[in-house]
Amino acid sequence: MKRNPQKVKWTKAYRRLHGKDMTQDSTFEFERKRNRQEIYDRNVVENTLRAIKTINKIRMAREAKHHAMRMKGKKKAVVKELEQSIHVVKVPLALQQEPSYTLPKINVKIELT
Repeated sequence: MKRNPQKVKWTKAYRRLHGKDMTQDSTFEFERKRNRQEIYDRNVVENTLRAIKTINKIRMAREAKHHAMRMKGKKKAVVKELEQSIHVVKVPLALQQEPSYTLPKINVKIELT
């Protein structure tokens, strides 16, 4: 059965179209495969290893920002739901007025032998 990849949720096309993935980020260019192997140069390798660390920091920061932007709407929805059903979360009035409904706290001494 043929399907439009932009409508199937697990495809890259869907995720790219709906802003779920960071597909246009420039940090992904560094991970591309190259067909030709480059000549080994010690200085280039040192600089590349240093650059990998900074690129990873940049990528992690961008991913965190992307995640925060996606979750911003959900945070508002959670706050709204909590405001609507706060009566479920609040402590019942009987426990506030009469503390004997809860078990008393007892201090116990422990001896090590």
